Amino acid sequence: MPTRWSARMNGTLDTIDNHHISINAIKVVNRLTEHGYQAYVVGGCVRDLLLGKTPKDFDVATDAHPEEVRDLFRNSRIIGKRFRIVHVRFGREIVEVTTFRAPHDDQYDENHSDSGRTLVDNVFGNFEEDVFRRDFTMNAVYHQPETGEIIDLANGVDDIRQRIIRPIGDAEDRFREDPVRMLRAIRFQAKLDFSIEPHTEKTIRSLGYLIQVIPPARLFEEMLKLFMSGYGSAAFSALLEHEIFGWLFPDANRSMKDYPAQGLITAALDSTDRRIAEGKPVTPAFVFAALLWYPFVEERDRLQNEENMTQVQASQEAANNVLAKQQLFTSIPRRFTGPLRDIWFLQFRLPMRFGQKPDILLEHKRFRAAYDFLILRETAGEELEQLGEWWTEYQEASAERRNEMKQSSGPKRRKRRNRKRRPRTETGDQASWQST
Repeated sequence: MPTRWSARMNGTLDTIDNHHISINAIKVVNRLTEHGYQAYVVGGCVRDLLLGKTPKDFDVATDAHPEEVRDLFRNSRIIGKRFRIVHVRFGREIVEVTTFRAPHDDQYDENHSDSGRTLVDNVFGNFEEDVFRRDFTMNAVYHQPETGEIIDLANGVDDIRQRIIRPIGDAEDRFREDPVRMLRAIRFQAKLDFSIEPHTEKTIRSLGYLIQVIPPARLFEEMLKLFMSGYGSAAFSALLEHEIFGWLFPDANRSMKDYPAQGLITAALDSTDRRIAEGKPVTPAFVFAALLWYPFVEERDRLQNEENMTQVQASQEAANNVLAKQQLFTSIPRRFTGPLRDIWFLQFRLPMRFGQKPDILLEHKRFRAAYDFLILRETAGEELEQLGEWWTEYQEASAERRNEMKQSSGPKRRKRRNRKRRPRTETGDQASWQST
């Protein structure tokens, strides 16, 4: 039977005030129950409310099938193939409605891959079955707004209280069903400052290779959740801690042996986290530029040395090679690879500080991103002869000071040697000069 919790947790009651729940989520739950269906607010939103946090979005679980939900809400549509869900739209807010799921009879039937990954998960069930089909105990707490009941069959409230991430069921089976759950565990660790249960932690290390069976497009979306949500630096540390980073970015992982890659990536993610906290715009292009910078530099140097390419040719070819290889693991949409290339290529123009070159660079639409990237390279330990300091001053300097800076930074002219003249001899009507 549903139970009402009233024990204290982190200074707050284990009860939920409906004023903190989206009015639209309550509307969805109420309409479903009015038509005879079971319906609950569930998942991360309940967990966050119990932690005293403001949920980003709200999910509803019900015994109504997707088509039945769609019939009740004209402002809805069914999405998904692997698991069909319904999005009910209220202006800019979307309430996600899922039907109770049931376990598959056979883990290795036609709905699963050879590794056990779930390919199709549209097997619907009852409330109890749905509880134990969820990924982690902390996400399996249900709340009924109308009655105020909090239903916890998986002991999720205890794990939330102890700040533990624990899968429901056998960790290996759950991660084989969907390897992305390993990334979700790492994301929750970074976002909530929870710890992963020790046995689960060992399982993640042993099954990390399964990440590579996930489609690259889906992994890119997971990278956005990890790196572009305000806790990217902590997520990066957790990926390294659990030995998952190398399965996502093999070249970047390898570059840490010979280059200050870890420092650059951490600095880029720290900067991104700060900008998100300040409400400033951010772009994945900047983060991916940092993740792949040293593989790009290494490949560029190889092409120049082994293939005798010019700097421009080597830069273009190296960018093509590094990005093409990374697309096999985490796809990067073209709308981000263009700005990423600009950030890289401008790094080789920033040392050119004479004539009109600095002023032309200042007008480039990617200058600011390239300048920020330069500063991060210095922060990571690259020796760039105070190039970042020069550009910092140049941006704020007067016209007169800029001219002085450009003159002092210009290429040194070679002194012309005075050669001794030898006596001139005449041959016919022409004079010839003999050189030593």
